[in-house]
Amino acid sequence: MAHKTFRVLPGFGLTMGFTLCYLSAIVLIPFAGLVLRTLELSWTDFWHLATTDRSLAAYRLTFGASLVAAVANAVFGTLLAWVLVRYEFPGRRFIDAMVDFPFALPTAVAGLTLANLFAANGWLGKYLVPLGIKGAFTPLGVVIALTFVGLPFVVRTLQPVLQNLEREVEEAAATLGAGRMRTFVAVIAPSLLPAVLTGFALAFARAIGEYGSIVFISGNLPFKTEIAPYLIVMRLEEYDYTGAIALAVVLLVFSFLLLGLINLLEHWSSRFQH
Repeated sequence: MAHKTFRVLPGFGLTMGFTLCYLSAIVLIPFAGLVLRTLELSWTDFWHLATTDRSLAAYRLTFGASLVAAVANAVFGTLLAWVLVRYEFPGRRFIDAMVDFPFALPTAVAGLTLANLFAANGWLGKYLVPLGIKGAFTPLGVVIALTFVGLPFVVRTLQPVLQNLEREVEEAAATLGAGRMRTFVAVIAPSLLPAVLTGFALAFARAIGEYGSIVFISGNLPFKTEIAPYLIVMRLEEYDYTGAIALAVVLLVFSFLLLGLINLLEHWSSRFQH
C-alpha cells in the first residue's frame, strides 16, 4: 500500500485555483484593462501622448531622481546594514526598528513632514537655505523623499546576507597577511555585490512609482519638479484618460523591465551564495 503524504493545506488544484483567482482579480484583470485601452490608440497617437514636452520633463525627473536616490541608498544602506549586523551598541534595536519606519508611515505624512523640515522656515531649512541648499520645492526635495522611502529595501536585503557571511573567511584572510582594504575588496565585496545590486534595483523600482511622499515637498511645478505619477493624476483630473493611460503604460514597461532585472539579480545572488 502506497504511503499517503499528509498535507496541512488542501490539495494542489484548490490552492492553485484560489491563487489564480486572487492574482487575476488583483493584478491580471486591471493590467488587461490597461492594455486593452492602450490598443485602442494608434501608435502615432500613443507616441504623441507619451512624449509631450511636459511628459519628457516628468520622465527625466522621475528616473533621474530615482536613480540618484537608489545609488545613495545602496551606499548608505550598505553601511547601515553593516553597522546593525556587525556591532553591538546602545540603541541598536531602536535604530533597527526605525529602518522600517518608512513602511509604517503613510507616504503623504512623510512628504508633509519632509516639506516642513526643509522649508525655508523649517527646522533644517532655516540653516540649509542660507547656504544655498534648498530641500523643499526643488528636485533635491524629490531625491530626499525617494531616498527616505527606498532605504529599507537596501538594508533589509543586505542584513540576511551579512548575517550568513562567515567571519572565519575574513579571519583567514587576515592571518594570511591581507589588510582591511584587501580583505574587503577580495572577500567581503564579492559576497555582498549581488545583494547590493538587488537592493538597489528594489529601491529604484519603488522610487519610480512613488507619489504620496513627493507631492508636498516637490511643489509639483511643471517642467521643474513634476514627477510622472503626479502628471498621471493630473491627466485623470482633467478627464484626459488616454493621456493618463499612455503615461501609465510607459511606467508599466519600465516596471516590468526592473522586475525582470530584480529576478535575474536574485537568481544570480542565490547561485553565488551556493
